[in-house]
Amino acid sequence: MLLGLATLGCQRDLPQTFAAPPGDEKHPTVIHAPGQLTSIETGEMDGLGRPVRVSCASCHSLRDAGPLPSSTQELDEFHVGLTFRHGSLVCASCHVQGRHDALHLADGELIPIQEALKLCTQCHGSQYRDYQRGAHGGMMGYWDTSRGQRYRNHCVDCHDPHSPKYEGTRPVAKPRDRIAPAGKETTHE
Repeated sequence: MLLGLATLGCQRDLPQTFAAPPGDEKHPTVIHAPGQLTSIETGEMDGLGRPVRVSCASCHSLRDAGPLPSSTQELDEFHVGLTFRHGSLVCASCHVQGRHDALHLADGELIPIQEALKLCTQCHGSQYRDYQRGAHGGMMGYWDTSRGQRYRNHCVDCHDPHSPKYEGTRPVAKPRDRIAPAGKETTHE
């Protein structure tokens, strides 16, 4: 008899033991550098149907930086319409006054915005633990890096840092029991 997650209870945040990848790490793990960290979509498409992006520096370098807002209601020119639902954080919790290209860690250390993953790990330790072992975040390439390079997503490839929670969805097809004999499939509703 198979027990569902509902029966066992969610154990996402309990300590887990994941096996380390086999072999020596001969090839690096490359973490994707998403455009969302250094540019913004314009709403237009290029000749190949890809979204046109504009560098953050193209606007932020043209004007003096004012104080960081404490809420999205204070945005009157740039980033108007930004949805922000990330606990009790405010812009200054992560962003640096006058530096569009930097973030700050909880201890005040400045990091380049491309290293935002380091910032995310301060609060989301259990997700980062799972990320390091391949159970969160998606991975392509080789699990065994002695055989080839591994490619990983960045947190912002899947999560909007300003509103990171996934909205609830319904599956398009009913889940099926992959262990049940052919013709005897059971569904879990």
